[in-house]
Amino acid sequence: MPIETYQDALDYIYSFIDPLRKPAGSPAEAMLNVHRVRALLHAMGDPQIGMQTVVVAGTKGKGSTCVLIEAMLRAAGLRTGLWTSPHLSSYRERIQVGREMISHAELVDLTHRLQPIIDAFDPEPYGRPSTFDVGFALALSYFMARDVQIAVLEVGLGGRYDASGVITPLASVISSISYDHTAILGPTLADIAGNKAGIIKSGVPAISVPQPPDAASVLADEARLVGADLYIAEEGGLVGPDDCLAYPVSPIPSQLCGGFQRENGRLAVGAAMLLGRQGLPLDAQAIAAGLATAEWPGRFDLVPGSPPVLIDGAHNGDSAHKLAAAIRTELSFSRLILVLGTSRDKDIEAIVAEIVPMADAVVITRSTHPRAMDLDRVAAIARPHLRGPLTLAPEIDDALARARALAGPGDLICVTGSLFVVAAAREALGLAVAD
Repeated sequence: MPIETYQDALDYIYSFIDPLRKPAGSPAEAMLNVHRVRALLHAMGDPQIGMQTVVVAGTKGKGSTCVLIEAMLRAAGLRTGLWTSPHLSSYRERIQVGREMISHAELVDLTHRLQPIIDAFDPEPYGRPSTFDVGFALALSYFMARDVQIAVLEVGLGGRYDASGVITPLASVISSISYDHTAILGPTLADIAGNKAGIIKSGVPAISVPQPPDAASVLADEARLVGADLYIAEEGGLVGPDDCLAYPVSPIPSQLCGGFQRENGRLAVGAAMLLGRQGLPLDAQAIAAGLATAEWPGRFDLVPGSPPVLIDGAHNGDSAHKLAAAIRTELSFSRLILVLGTSRDKDIEAIVAEIVPMADAVVITRSTHPRAMDLDRVAAIARPHLRGPLTLAPEIDDALARARALAGPGDLICVTGSLFVVAAAREALGLAVAD
C-alpha cells in the first residue's frame, strides 16, 4: 500500500494486527518474538547499536517512571528519546524526542522509507512482525535519525520476551508488579515476576521498587543468575548489594499526583543515581528539575470543575486499591460518583471490589476498543458491591452527563477501569492532544 498521508501510515502500522495470533505455548516459542525483532532491526541497519538506553518494565507505574527518568535526563542537557504504550489520543504519543511527539510528516516519511524493508521481511522462521514490533522498530530508527543520546523504553508486555529484549540498557528498571495479563504471563506473581525479570542483563545494574515477597525473590534470583547488581528503591534511600545511599533530593514528583507516584518517584531517582554512576551528568539539580516538571496525563489526573472529574487508568485490582486509597487520603469531597469501564482481559472482579464499595453512585460505560467489556457483565459484577444507584451508559459523553446529573458541586466524579475509557473521557472533556 502506498504511504502518502498520516492515515496511510497508521493504516500500515495497524495492518500488522493479527487477531488470530495465539500466545506462545513454550519459552522457546516466545523467544521467537525477540529473534524476530532483532532480525527486523538488523534489516533496518541495527539502529539500536551504540544507542544508550534505559528499559522499564513492571505491571503498574512503568509509564510514569519512564517520563520521570526522561525528564531528569532532559534536564541534564541530554537529547532524549521516549517510547511508551499504549497512547491515549494519538499514536504519535508513543514516539517522542525531547518530549516532543513525532510529527505527522515525520511519521509518514519514516514509515514510507522503512516500508520496503518491512514488506521484504521473511516471516520464516520467526513469524510476521506484530504491530508492536513495527512501532518499536520505527521508534528506534527515528531516535537514531534524530541523534538521540539516550532513549527511555517502556516494555510492552512482560519483559523477557518483549521487543525490548534485543536491548542491553545502561539500567534495567522494574516498577510495581501485580496480577495482570495472567493468561500470557502466568497465573502466579512469581510467574509474572519471572517474565518481568527478563530485562535484567549481565553486568547491567537493575533497580526495583519493594515488591511482594514472591516477586522480590524471583528478581533477586534472576540478578544472581545473570550477574547483575540489584538495587531496591526503599523509602529511606537506595539499598544496594553493599550499601545504602540517600536520595540526593526529596523523591516526590510535583506534577504526578497520588501517593502511589511517590514510589515511582523513588524508583526514577534511584535509576538516575545509577545512571550518574556510569558518567551521565545527572546531578541533584537535574534530578530535582525532572521531578518538578514531568507530566503524564490520565493517571490521578484531576480536572477542575463543579464537580471536579478525576481520571485514572487503574486497570487491575492492585492499581484500583491504590487509587481508592489515594482518593480517601488526598481528596476532599462529599459523595463519589464512579464512571467505570473495563476491558475483557482484566480482573474485573478485583477492580470492582476495590473501587465500587466507596462510590455513592455508579455509571457503567465502555470504550470503543474491541476488548471493551459488555456493560451488562460489568454491572452484574458490580451489583453486590453497590451502596447507591447503578446506571448504564454505553457512550462516554452520556456517561459523564449522567454522572454530572447525579453529582452536586461538592461531589467528585471519578472515571477509571481502563486506559481506553480514560482516553475517551479526556477527549470528551476537550483534553485530548490533536492527532
